[in-house]
Amino acid sequence: MGRRHEAAEVKEMLSASRLVTLTGVGGVGKTRLALRVADEARRAFPDGVWLAELAELDNPALLAQGVTEALEIRDHSPRPALDVLVDHLRDRQALIVLDNCEHLLEECARLADRLLRAAPRLRLLATSRQALGTAGEQSLAVPTLGLPDPEGPRPTLAALARCDAIRLFTERAAAIVPGFELTEDNRESVELICRRLDGIPLGIEIAVVRLRALSVQQLLDRLDDRFRLLTTGSRTVLPRHQTLRALIDWSYELCSERERLLWARVSVFAGSLDLDAAEAVCSDEGIDREEILDLVTELVDKSVLLREEHRTTVRYRMLDTLRSYGRERLAAAGEEAVRLGRHRDYYRGLAADARAALFGPAQVQWFARLQLEHANLRTALEGCLTGPGQIGHGLEMAADLLYHWITSYYLGEGRRWLDQALELCTEPTGARARALWTDSWLAVIQSDTDTAAAMLEESRSIGTRLGLDPVLAYTALYSGMVAMYRGETRSAIALYEEAVTRHRATGDPVGLALALIRLSLAHSFIGDSPRAIALGEESLAVCDAYGEGWHRAYTMMALGLDVWRQGDTARAAALEKDSLTFNRSLDDPLGVAVNLEVLAWIAATDRDHTRAARLLGALRTIWHAIGAAHSGYGHLVHYHDECEATVRRALGKPAFNVASKSGARLSYAEALVYALEDEMPSEETAVGGRPSPLTPRESEIAQLVAQGLSNREIASSLVIAQRTAEGHIEHILSKLGFTSRAQVAVWVAEQHRTAEADGAHPPGGTV
Repeated sequence: MGRRHEAAEVKEMLSASRLVTLTGVGGVGKTRLALRVADEARRAFPDGVWLAELAELDNPALLAQGVTEALEIRDHSPRPALDVLVDHLRDRQALIVLDNCEHLLEECARLADRLLRAAPRLRLLATSRQALGTAGEQSLAVPTLGLPDPEGPRPTLAALARCDAIRLFTERAAAIVPGFELTEDNRESVELICRRLDGIPLGIEIAVVRLRALSVQQLLDRLDDRFRLLTTGSRTVLPRHQTLRALIDWSYELCSERERLLWARVSVFAGSLDLDAAEAVCSDEGIDREEILDLVTELVDKSVLLREEHRTTVRYRMLDTLRSYGRERLAAAGEEAVRLGRHRDYYRGLAADARAALFGPAQVQWFARLQLEHANLRTALEGCLTGPGQIGHGLEMAADLLYHWITSYYLGEGRRWLDQALELCTEPTGARARALWTDSWLAVIQSDTDTAAAMLEESRSIGTRLGLDPVLAYTALYSGMVAMYRGETRSAIALYEEAVTRHRATGDPVGLALALIRLSLAHSFIGDSPRAIALGEESLAVCDAYGEGWHRAYTMMALGLDVWRQGDTARAAALEKDSLTFNRSLDDPLGVAVNLEVLAWIAATDRDHTRAARLLGALRTIWHAIGAAHSGYGHLVHYHDECEATVRRALGKPAFNVASKSGARLSYAEALVYALEDEMPSEETAVGGRPSPLTPRESEIAQLVAQGLSNREIASSLVIAQRTAEGHIEHILSKLGFTSRAQVAVWVAEQHRTAEADGAHPPGGTV
């Protein structure tokens, strides 16, 4: 691998300074070097190595929120994102890579300063076109890739091939032209191409794409022509930013007129996009909708767009350098405002479609799609709340995304969007009434019930004045939640019953199911089991009629709670585990936490006190991560307290502390496996009595690799971030000494055969 010297230098700098910034021109390889260093330093950071990609983040106010999301922090408290981040990192020994800071330079400097002051064991590795300029920072100007000394002796072919720039060219060329090799015949042309491009990695990668149609010599000739024109005949090496710009200009000019137009129009997307979005936003004048697929294919072939595989679809992403170039072209053509408007309207419509399809069999797919589109949704909301005449649309869009805010990492961000929209759009309309009750639920989850009650009062007033029955149904429902949180159970039941009646009258299955769940929990709380069970079964019937899963999982949680209270712990555990299985697949930490609560109470009832203590320990970690213990379910706290008191008495303080700490040490994913399978993970998994080099999690991932799953599919299956899955796979390859996934598949098959012969379980158990 290249960059050995630079990687070693960065690691040495990180050992001496807590903030290291890699600087350099776009495309020089800052991100790649940072990721390499981060991966190689992983063992030094027991609390994790994290990547925060900032290129698609345009709003400085969302910087802390973006880093919080990158660290997979699920915080449901109303605290500012920066406070959440500081609290999370305070005692952790971790490394965060802040990638592409240049457009948020001052904000990144302030963030870095605050985090490093509060978290003494934290290290930051930033990439930027210029240093952050904060105290204690060390910076390294990332050089271009190495080339032979032009004044030195002629290197051998083998020595030339080891030069980083030549190696990159050769590797990329072999991927484009199978069988390509560096030879005595082409070595001078390859070396001259890399010199013309100043050894800039991105420049080399863009140029090599031309080998699909050109020979190496033809590519060199055209580069010479390009640079001669730009320097009025001078053969002097160009400044690096001009070199890269010239190459992108050349790539742009080699595109057809329609391809250039699509390149420019796609630049309005943040993050990635799918074909439907490209067709909706980028077609009309100059490009027919039917042409988009062919044009996208051409841009993929030209490496302008990068193709990304997802479970059921393909998405496309543009490198930030190429996106910025396209945005310049779009602005020069006078199209930027039009395309941003089309982008805004498309994603506003997508949010409305997601809301309409919320209660049905496509629910989980919609949740997943909205997470993939989050950067674009954020851009669209920003456009609504800053564009003339669009504030009302922004209010509606923020409310349409209610379940996106609740079932993802973005609850706090969702509340901020709603608060901002409500502040800007104060007319007492139906849209404001809906946004108020939407915002109130987020406030309830954050345990901010006083604010929630005030919002509900205003929403109810508007609903009454305008005769909006759906608004009155939801204000009754969420007012019931506030009352339940405050211990006003009878009042809560009356409000829930009003909500059930109104939702039945309006024909809203979403509100009806939610009201039935809450009413069931309330009746269970006062000991009316027959009524609680009947309401839960009615909710199940509503969910099943629509093929709905999320509310159904919460219904099973509520039924499991009451069945446990009746003493049928086996059935209660089965209901909670069914619910937990769905909540895990959706990655809903609040649902997961409530499931684990009930499973802990069940274990205590069954006198399995060690299991109960472990689950309570895991819950401490999960509730702390969520940021609001029992958020939205505060009336259940007394069950938790009774369980903990019972288990402490049964085990005694020393044994309780040991079991509880062992549960707290479990990762989120390991805690779910333990809750579902009743088995604690061990440090290593044995095969036929011989220790495996892989951890239980790595063994599980190796199994999925052997089944042919992609990194994204593995991440989805195990409810972890794709970056986490990729990190595990890198460790698996390193531990086993392999270089390909195919070798991992063969190894797994051999372990199974060995295990079967020895009568043992294969690594990782069944998948």
